[in-house]
Amino acid sequence: MSKHFFGDTALLTGRSLRHIMRSPDTIITTTIMPIAFMLLFVYVFGGAISSGSGSYVNYLLPGILLITIASSISYTAFRLFMDMKSGIFERFRSMPIARSSVLWAHVLTSLVASLISVVVVVLVALLMGFRSGAGVLAWLAVAGILILFTLALTWLAVIAGLSATTVDGASAFSYPLIFLPFISSAFVATATMPGPVRAFAENQPVTPIVNTIRDLYAQQPISTGIWIALAWCVGILIVAYALAMATYHRKIA
Repeated sequence: MSKHFFGDTALLTGRSLRHIMRSPDTIITTTIMPIAFMLLFVYVFGGAISSGSGSYVNYLLPGILLITIASSISYTAFRLFMDMKSGIFERFRSMPIARSSVLWAHVLTSLVASLISVVVVVLVALLMGFRSGAGVLAWLAVAGILILFTLALTWLAVIAGLSATTVDGASAFSYPLIFLPFISSAFVATATMPGPVRAFAENQPVTPIVNTIRDLYAQQPISTGIWIALAWCVGILIVAYALAMATYHRKIA
């Protein structure tokens, strides 16, 4: 059964990836907004924002990477919604394939597309002066956190894609996720925020994730925040996956 599932998932993932390769504007679109935010905050607002003695682009990049991922996964909900409306799910149901492989194909495609977008943003950040002396293990740790974060948000996107009744509704769910980093430590230290805003910023998932990635890049000692970051990512992933599968089985029942 596992071989059947993995083979079907690989085949359907290849199908989805070919669609992206034929339409690279998807990746281009998802990188434009994060890059625009990075240019705006570094070159327009950066001089007025205190981020310590380091370069502001170094301070800013972790939050921009999370915005990039949140922007990218909206296309997962869109593609899933379009597949539902086109009737392709009914055709898949008539074929001898593992049912859950259809969703996993969309999720893995989202992961690949998001990581490509992240690499593009990092390359632009390097051109803007981003520098890190982090070693291979630190970069792998950052990659692991970003992959977990992407999977967690992508399964949320699956729920939106399966539940939406319109195209706009399928992708609109990502807007709060895109702007969540703005109320976190992504752009400014939470200590500068007024009380209620600071309380929210310090107790939402983006802040510990951003702080952990920032410490890894800066070769700083990793605080207990990494466990909070991982707990948020894994917790959201488990809940979103369970809800997505329940929604999917209800839809195809």
